[in-house]
Amino acid sequence: MEDNKDFKTPPRRGRMGGPRGMGMAPEKAKDFKGSISKLMSYIGRYKIGIFAVMLFAAVATVFNVIGPKILGKATTALSEGLMRKIAGTGGMDFNYIGKILIIVLCLYLVSVIFSFCQGWIMTGITQKVCYRLRKEISEKINRMPMKYFESRTYGEVLSRITNDVDTLGQGLNQSITTIITSVATLVGVFIMMMSISPLMTIIAVIILPVSAGLISFVVKRSQKYFKTQQEYLGHINGQVEETYGGHLVVKSFNKEKDMVKQFDETNNVLYKSAWKSQFFSGMMQPIMAFVGNLGYAGVALSGGFLAIKGTITIGDIQAFIQYVKNFSQPITQIAQVINQVQSMAAASERVFEFLGEEEEDQFAANPVKLDTIRGEVEFRHVHFGYREDQTIINDFSAKVKPGQKIAIVGPTGAGKTTIVKLLMRFYDVGSGEILVDGHNVKDFNRRDLREAFGMVLQDTWLYKDTIMENIRYGRLDATDEEVIEAAKAAHANHFIETLPGGYNMELNEDASNVSQGQKQLLTIARAILADNPILILDEATSSVDTRTEQQIQKAMDNLMKGRTSFVIAHRLSTIKDADLILVMKDGDIVEHGNHEELLKKGGFYADLYNSQFEEAC
Repeated sequence: MEDNKDFKTPPRRGRMGGPRGMGMAPEKAKDFKGSISKLMSYIGRYKIGIFAVMLFAAVATVFNVIGPKILGKATTALSEGLMRKIAGTGGMDFNYIGKILIIVLCLYLVSVIFSFCQGWIMTGITQKVCYRLRKEISEKINRMPMKYFESRTYGEVLSRITNDVDTLGQGLNQSITTIITSVATLVGVFIMMMSISPLMTIIAVIILPVSAGLISFVVKRSQKYFKTQQEYLGHINGQVEETYGGHLVVKSFNKEKDMVKQFDETNNVLYKSAWKSQFFSGMMQPIMAFVGNLGYAGVALSGGFLAIKGTITIGDIQAFIQYVKNFSQPITQIAQVINQVQSMAAASERVFEFLGEEEEDQFAANPVKLDTIRGEVEFRHVHFGYREDQTIINDFSAKVKPGQKIAIVGPTGAGKTTIVKLLMRFYDVGSGEILVDGHNVKDFNRRDLREAFGMVLQDTWLYKDTIMENIRYGRLDATDEEVIEAAKAAHANHFIETLPGGYNMELNEDASNVSQGQKQLLTIARAILADNPILILDEATSSVDTRTEQQIQKAMDNLMKGRTSFVIAHRLSTIKDADLILVMKDGDIVEHGNHEELLKKGGFYADLYNSQFEEAC
């Protein structure tokens, strides 16, 4: 499709040869609290499941926390039995110790069962959230205006569905359960430690302010790097996708070194942000271990002193030391999960930012519903510009009768393709009106309007599936026989039957296992099958040879009988039989008429037409 010279899109991040903002300072998250709040609100429909997860996690923690104190009784019984045996006054009570061990084993088994249940429920919730997000993003794409995609790379959009949703899902699955379990463990362990010795508990709790200060420091430093890491993953995806998509062009122009250089620049930003974010994440474990060991040493010394005084038993010391270890572990887990929450917040911010983008109005207030569309089209004083401060279509007016073949010609940048975009409401006019069968296109639901149009573009689009299904894309309920008839009408049947597998041959991702001309024939067959009342052909035969073009032209002439057709063409020999030729220059119609009338005028059209033969000579 033609690129209008006046259409200046914003810089595309990651685009080949385009600005990428290298050397920018790492971008901070715009609204961390807001992103988390939106995410929590988003998963609100699963509140029963979340409540069950919280309950099961709390119960599992309770049984897990009680275990060490009961196990401490076994340690006390062992030490007292050993002392009695040394004194000769008795021996070990193995029955009592055995009962304690069985009770502890049962407690831990129950804890494991509840942990398994909460993990199973949380995984299900996470996958449902990810599925819902991907579904909403996919539906959102279909409601977004064309200008969004013309100013961004494919990789940036795909990154929202892949990297960001995956990061969000992993963070959600692990962070919620870890936070619930860690908080429950902290509370439970604190209660059990207080029941053993308030003094030792105070010594152990002193580490909390130190831990909190370190966590706060690391979180503040790491947040911006997680945001930049997620952003540049999208840039990398976009650049890789576009570079490999245009690999032949890159090789042809010897731009391999330039593309590698551009990739290295983008990758360098990603490397630095990822390195710093992971470095801060890695600092958590050794710092928290050091602080935990200080508390552990203080508790061991004070516990030994209290045991000597007879205030607590040896089993209590053993249980308390185990509790201290369990007390520092959830703090470390919370510290680590906060880093994960940072990454999750950055991903959710990008996802919800995308879901909040401007959408097209899909439905009119009082939509026009027509049983049949005759194909009458009228442009009334249309003005349009891709930017408000720059008008590129100036007072465009034309009236097309049903069944007419209208050719739109002019030099590159004249606005030919822009007219088609306005007709199909990929963009809305700045002022003026476009009417279809006497009704303003804005009074149609967009889907109803676009169902009236069949379109064949210069840039072919085929997907990874059989040739049969690629043609059937024009009308999904078409039979195999109808597909074959459409292929015959497009003069594609002969080459299809010579291919291995014929209509069942599967095209690869970029359809490179058929020629460019053959791809064009398949898209024309698809348009023939769709059988729409209004046709738009944008350089539809530009990729085929002259003889095939003549064959296709005959098929298209038969197809266009009784249908309104708009043909955009640079090879003027293909539109000599048009009912009306609109000659455009700088967004205006400078001439109109049929081929013979325009040649007789000896004006701009005649110059364009004759110049093609001069170039050929």
